[in-house]
Amino acid sequence: MPAMVVFGRRWRIASDDLVFPGAFELFIRAVWWIVTLVVYTNHKGRFDCQGGTYLHNYLVVLLVLLGVIILTLCAIVYISAQGTIMNPGPRRSVPALVYLRALLYVPELVWACLGAVWVSDSSTGCKPEEVGAVIAAVVSSWIILLSMVVGVLVVFDPLGSQRPGAPPDAPRGVRDLESSESSQLFYTAHTVASRVWESRLRLLCCCLPQDNNHRAAFSSIAQLVSGFFLDTDLVPSDIAAGLALLHQEQDKMEHCRDPDEVLSHSPSSPIREDLEVELEKAAHFMKFAAAAYGWPLYVYSNPLTGLCKLSGDCCRSRQAEYDLVGGDSLGCHFTSILQSTGLQYRDFIHISFHNQIYEIPFYVALDHKREAVLVAVRGTLSLKDVLTDLSAECENLSVEGVSGTCYAHKGISQAAHYIYKRLVNDGILSQAFNIAPEYKLVICGHSLGAGAASLLAVLLRSTHPTLQCYAFSPPGGLMSKAVADYSKQFVVSVVLGKDLVPRLSIPNMEDLKRRLLKMVSNCSKPKYKILMRGCWYELFGGDPDDFPTELENRREEVLNQPLLGEESLLVQRSNTYQSLSSDDSPAHPTHLPLYLPGRILHITEDGPARRHCFAPVRYRAEWSSETSFRNVLISPRMVADHMPDVVLRALRSLTREQPFALCPSSTSNSHLNVI
Repeated sequence: MPAMVVFGRRWRIASDDLVFPGAFELFIRAVWWIVTLVVYTNHKGRFDCQGGTYLHNYLVVLLVLLGVIILTLCAIVYISAQGTIMNPGPRRSVPALVYLRALLYVPELVWACLGAVWVSDSSTGCKPEEVGAVIAAVVSSWIILLSMVVGVLVVFDPLGSQRPGAPPDAPRGVRDLESSESSQLFYTAHTVASRVWESRLRLLCCCLPQDNNHRAAFSSIAQLVSGFFLDTDLVPSDIAAGLALLHQEQDKMEHCRDPDEVLSHSPSSPIREDLEVELEKAAHFMKFAAAAYGWPLYVYSNPLTGLCKLSGDCCRSRQAEYDLVGGDSLGCHFTSILQSTGLQYRDFIHISFHNQIYEIPFYVALDHKREAVLVAVRGTLSLKDVLTDLSAECENLSVEGVSGTCYAHKGISQAAHYIYKRLVNDGILSQAFNIAPEYKLVICGHSLGAGAASLLAVLLRSTHPTLQCYAFSPPGGLMSKAVADYSKQFVVSVVLGKDLVPRLSIPNMEDLKRRLLKMVSNCSKPKYKILMRGCWYELFGGDPDDFPTELENRREEVLNQPLLGEESLLVQRSNTYQSLSSDDSPAHPTHLPLYLPGRILHITEDGPARRHCFAPVRYRAEWSSETSFRNVLISPRMVADHMPDVVLRALRSLTREQPFALCPSSTSNSHLNVI
């Protein structure tokens, strides 16, 4: 930070990002130079083959060329390691060294071609080690050149053309943009960035039909992604360094935090048994939510026996017996659901594997154990589901009996309306309740399915007042405050550990960006040390590093200055930077706040934060509130804790639903009711 400007454009790499690639190439070049020197020394004066004179000159020039490249790399690595992320001054000569290094590729390319010509035409009669040395030099040169081309493609920024503006050394008043000009530049940059991201999405999803829904989704997602880091000058390594710093900072705060106060009731029930009852129900219904993923999750969860158990029925067609809609390998999906849930064929009312954007699979079955008509909604499993997830703008929601503004995540809301129409308009629920009129309605799902299940429960609440919904690992940016408060009467959300998805929302991501900027701006260590320490901490743990900061040596007003490069557009208009001097959120948020649904049951590991890979896992459950999920927590478990099989194991461990429970807790402290 800022992004490096060379060859007239900005790149997705900073001047302090050349330490590791430069050191790696330096090691390769040094070994190459030593081997070449040994070959030349051992055969000096004895190049008596057909092309001996040419070979002698080739090795001499190669040694000189490698020596110059090694010296250049030493300078690049040394200078790139100077300064800090926010202090690129000591690295001002890096672009010149990059030009020099790029220039050295020309003689290297020429020499590699000459070496290939010598091997093919003039190597007759030469010793095998001499020919091998030249071949190795030629191959190494071409590998390094190819790696350079790949590296250029990786760090190329299609939006990185040099932006017009005042020169960096111009007075501040000259450089400052007028409000209208800044707005126009921002609009232009955002438009171009949106087009680039929309093109990327179209290329990534080239196998999907390009209908109106997909085009609208591509446009919406491109608008969201392109605007997120538009007002910053961050490169990917800056984000990685900020995440490493933030993880250690969060761990330090967690270690210093006082123990939670233990209460004897949940937020909405004075009965102590409420938590245990809900845990039992959640563990029971989670297996149905996990089963909705079909055979992929079943095989993943049962790697040794899954394929054998499914192979007998995968090719069997039950289209005539059961209402199976859409999708491939329906037999495998249906068989895996039967294996996972323990239900019989006759217990299923409807199964749909139809999957399009805003249209996700679900099934309806009769759960005789809990006397429930069960609707289970599948979570994210396809690229179409990802597009539904990322359609994150708000959409108005019509809910009877709710005062206040009602809106929800657009993609998930449309998925819930799709299932609602199928259940009501196609008579699926009526068919189920005709078979079991005394049963109650239960809706469950995991991840995307949890969000759709929660909104579906809100839509069906008026006609099914006794319904219950269990949302496992639901997305955080789901519904407005009014709808979330209303859903607490019938929705229970289950969140495991530091799961990322329940903490994902646009305001939370804006807060994460602001915190990342604050961390990298205040740290006084070079980036390569931050990344090395961060990798060590993630892999092996230890005490969080107490990185020194520059706050002691910086004036407070410096924090109000933008953390942007000289040519960045929003020097004066970025809300992100206007809020850096405070730990609070910006006074005028640009996105509507969205919340988790219902009451929140939070499951955490009970014990040390880091444990041995084969150590038993102990869990505790606690009632929590939406305020506990307003920040994204950086952790190696932030993705693993979201997996449905992990959530299911944690719930079964708490309820002793299986005989081989991972952590049999004592009756005295098995469950804690904590807010």
